[in-house]
Amino acid sequence: MNIIVSKSNLSGKITVPGSKSHTIRALLLATIADGISRIKNPLPSADCLSTAAAVPLIGSTVDLNLLAEGEPGTEWTVYGAGKKLHLPDDVVNVGDSGSLLYFLTPIAACFEGTSVFTGDASIRKRPVNHVIDALSQLGAKAFVTRPGSNGCPLVITGSIKNGGTVRTPGEVSSQYISGLMMAGILTEKPIKIELSNPKETPYLTMTQKWLQKVGVECSVSEDFKHIEVTPAQKFSGFDVTIPSDWEGVAFPLIAALISDSKITIENVDSSGTQGDDAIVSILQSIGGDIVWDKEACTLTVNGGKNAKDGIGRLSTENLPNGELHVKISGFPDAVCALSVIACFTEGKVVIEDAAVCRRKETDRLKVLNAELSNLGAEIEEYEDSLVIHGHSPVLKDGSKNPAFKMHGGIAKSYDDHRMAMSLSCLGLGLDDTMPIVVSNAECCAVSFPHFFEIMNTINANFKMEV
Repeated sequence: MNIIVSKSNLSGKITVPGSKSHTIRALLLATIADGISRIKNPLPSADCLSTAAAVPLIGSTVDLNLLAEGEPGTEWTVYGAGKKLHLPDDVVNVGDSGSLLYFLTPIAACFEGTSVFTGDASIRKRPVNHVIDALSQLGAKAFVTRPGSNGCPLVITGSIKNGGTVRTPGEVSSQYISGLMMAGILTEKPIKIELSNPKETPYLTMTQKWLQKVGVECSVSEDFKHIEVTPAQKFSGFDVTIPSDWEGVAFPLIAALISDSKITIENVDSSGTQGDDAIVSILQSIGGDIVWDKEACTLTVNGGKNAKDGIGRLSTENLPNGELHVKISGFPDAVCALSVIACFTEGKVVIEDAAVCRRKETDRLKVLNAELSNLGAEIEEYEDSLVIHGHSPVLKDGSKNPAFKMHGGIAKSYDDHRMAMSLSCLGLGLDDTMPIVVSNAECCAVSFPHFFEIMNTINANFKMEV
């Protein structure tokens, strides 16, 4: 499916679906639990549905409470396996979910026997050697089926049930660290994790808080280099309401700021458990007119002529040395949205500490450079960073900026959901004679089902072409 995008001004209220990161953790912990768990406001995305399909392989039962239209309901029920938790009884196909792959492999390794993990073409390119190394340190044996490759299919045999200490950099991803933390519930002795270069640390905090929520003792040092999980004999099922997904909030947020828009994003997570909420202060620092009411859990966003000054110009001029530097390793999924809005910001934007972004659904640094450059952006790509020399569409007095060169064209999503959503939002801020066509945009369902339909309720006017 292609999406045709032209200039639009957004208005009204929008609610972003529940958090993918929270939903997947809830499903896995509800599976380990003894008893019934009820998960309200889950994200019915492809990754979360892959998790719901996988956890019965280790002993739980999941009721998605399907609606009449056949879509998952707004409350899912998980009948936990408890003491009956077992080795996966079939090959685990994680679909396109790196989270599921990296979370579930250490859990499966807690049982004697052999488990096999695979996924779609994208997953089979995602690195797994760091998982193999970590599990080997704990006594399991793991290997890939394709000699010389660093991706699934992945085979794990033996067991990490005795616990122990893992020493690993932690820079490739935080997800396998979270997987090891959840596996620590099931081992006979504690799992200790020593990280030399921890990244994506807000997600480690999220996992720690989830473990503590269900009664599992978990300590994390202030620098995130030392983590220890004490095994739990058992814990009971739980009821939880999944907060909105900050990774999804980013898209209507940037879309409103680059257009003459006024929107309110409702049900915003103000708990501080999602590192991606850093995007608000970043955008405010370049002049974004955003009001975050943490008590009401809303973001009010005024872009362009609706901003307080009637212009809504974004610029780095008031920052040190006139540059915006964003260390993205703590919230790498925001790299696509931030790169797009940087193209509409007067000044130099440096997205750094970004190597982890190369190991997502695609090499996001490489494809952002390619696609945004093709649409008129000035970008420099380095091993660990992107440097974007942006221009506001307007000058300080609100008149048209001749230096702004972004234009329409055909943009490729690379079957990466965040690329598809970011590029689609980019088109909303261009001249109405310069449409963008985003190819293979249906991949948005991975993290934001019905993204285009939901955005159209606030006047995005995305046109879908099958």
